[in-house]
Amino acid sequence: MRIHSLLLAATALSLSSTAHAQDDRIGALERRLAEQQERIQQLEAMVAEQHQLLKQIGTPAPVIAPPAPAVAAAPAGAAAPAPQLAAAASPDKDSFRIPGLDVSGDMRVREEWNFVPGRDRTRSAIRARLRASYAINDHFAVGTQIATGDPDDPNSTDVTVGNFVDDLQVSLDQAWIRYANGALTAYAGKFPQVFQRTDMLWDGDVSPQGVSVAYGGNVGAARVDARGLYFIIDEAAVARDSDMLGGQLALSAPLASDFKAGLTGSYYHYRLGSVAGADAGDFRGNLLSGGRYLSDFHLVEGIGTLGWMGLSPRWPVSFTADYVKNLGAAVSGDTAFNLELAAGRTSQPGDWRLAYNYSEVEVDSVLAAFSHDNIDLSTNYKLHGVGLSHVPARNLQLDLLWYHYRPLDPLYAGGLSPSEWLDRVRLAFMISF
Repeated sequence: MRIHSLLLAATALSLSSTAHAQDDRIGALERRLAEQQERIQQLEAMVAEQHQLLKQIGTPAPVIAPPAPAVAAAPAGAAAPAPQLAAAASPDKDSFRIPGLDVSGDMRVREEWNFVPGRDRTRSAIRARLRASYAINDHFAVGTQIATGDPDDPNSTDVTVGNFVDDLQVSLDQAWIRYANGALTAYAGKFPQVFQRTDMLWDGDVSPQGVSVAYGGNVGAARVDARGLYFIIDEAAVARDSDMLGGQLALSAPLASDFKAGLTGSYYHYRLGSVAGADAGDFRGNLLSGGRYLSDFHLVEGIGTLGWMGLSPRWPVSFTADYVKNLGAAVSGDTAFNLELAAGRTSQPGDWRLAYNYSEVEVDSVLAAFSHDNIDLSTNYKLHGVGLSHVPARNLQLDLLWYHYRPLDPLYAGGLSPSEWLDRVRLAFMISF
């Protein structure tokens, strides 16, 4: 009986020691889990602080997963703790931008059909442009543009596809400094055109070089803009430089809630002392005498516009009239005009625009070096033009253009028949960004 009691006491003591040992192990595991949880919280706080700091300096924050806690052996019947996973994060696209830098450009592929008696011609052309500007501070910015095309041709950045797959020519088309302060804007260098214009006088690819100043403001419901340009055309070491002083005053005002009118007056005073830097493309269309221009070019221009939004925002209707007279012409061919009627817009996907224009441009009414090159004749022409544009998707535009034209004055028709109409059709596909 005594031996039996001793065995029972030893068994109880052994069970009690085992229970205490198990309690100690569970307590140790719980302390380790608590310590690891505290370390995880500290690491998560550090990651959050680094993420905020990286966002402030404009660098995308890396995704860091906190270390998974060690999985301890759970007591029988208890669920094992689930591992913690890092949530996937996508970088903010704005964090890749450089503050103050703006980059844009466009790419155009165009097919052209020319219908001229005895010499019909088809050609393909490519144009690519890339421009960038950087705001140094609230007032000063710099900008540049590179473009395809012949660097000696100021009227076009197109390159005809051919020449046994020769590489395309690319040149620096613009490089400028801009100062802006309120309503005042000034450029220096080779910069975008600052004047309101039509193609009859200024081709869209012409980038003036020199200095310009523009100032605008509101007077009641009307808008008034004044612009000036000193245009350096040809610098000469010995002879007098060729340049132009130009000024423009523009007024626009609403006539009703959906009706707006505008009137622009301009004067361009060319002083063509040196023509050493000119080539055949710069003399095209104007009359010559002894290798120089026969006429001076002191151009007075008036542009009138009417706009009506009554149909719908997608179908605005506009009418533009442009008239030019050369006060320095040496011949009677000193006037030009262009009339255009258009409906629609090209600013949103799904937009359509239809336009018709009629022009008559006499031989020395405009300086052909900077007028449009839409047709073979830069001056002395009568023109009907029809254009259809469509925006099938954002940043994509399709243009179909038809030019129907002939020489205006038989005296300056050259080898063309003054009574025979010529045709040019263009289909263009352009992507911009």
